[in-house]
Amino acid sequence: MSIWEAVAVFAAGLGAGTINTIVGSGTLITFPVLLAFGLPPVTANVSNTLGLVPGALSGAFGYRRELTGQRRRLLRFGATALLGGLSGAILLLALPSTAFDAIVPVLIAVALVLVVVQPWLARKLRARRERNGTVPHPDGGIALLLGLLLASAYGGYFGAAQGVLYLSLMGLLLHEDLQRINALKNVLAAVVNGVAAVFFLFVATFDWTAVALIAVGSTLGGQLGAKVGRRLPPPALRAVIVVVGLLAIAQLLLR
Repeated sequence: MSIWEAVAVFAAGLGAGTINTIVGSGTLITFPVLLAFGLPPVTANVSNTLGLVPGALSGAFGYRRELTGQRRRLLRFGATALLGGLSGAILLLALPSTAFDAIVPVLIAVALVLVVVQPWLARKLRARRERNGTVPHPDGGIALLLGLLLASAYGGYFGAAQGVLYLSLMGLLLHEDLQRINALKNVLAAVVNGVAAVFFLFVATFDWTAVALIAVGSTLGGQLGAKVGRRLPPPALRAVIVVVGLLAIAQLLLR
């Protein structure tokens, strides 16, 4: 890896750590960069997953104040994320790389659609609750646990827009402030990345230079994201995610 490639990977890690802490989808930055420098898709994915673990922990620490009073949710959701993340990691290595190449663009496209329609879905669900006079389950109920399990399996498999999936699900099914939901999202992302990374350490091949550069960049980005997360307008961030995601899809399809 040349010096300029190393700078680019570090910058991608910084951007990914920042965006992951704010809303998620940081893998849509780091993964295409690793592919552009010649890493095979699966190697790029597992290296990216391990490199983003410190960033996820950094972002969760930055949002620690918003976790106050959510211990029960953390335990329930964290156990669900652990199981889902491990399942997704196993699935990644069980499927052939050709399946990975075919599935990932579809997963990214679905995640980007969710990025765009999530505010509309949230408004519709709130309006329905108001018409019916119903009160949401304080922890989202079985529907949220199942959704988090599937989103975590997806996160262990690839991870792009994993945070967006978490925010969409919890935003729809929890009657809670968005910043407190974001704090939960950061912890769940750290759990999934962590368990997947530990599994990959024993069975996968890493590019350790990429891992180190992304780890340092994402750790700094996690702190930066915690500071700016409350100030960045959601529409602007969604636009950035969609543009980066479309570029990632194009790159995967044209390889």
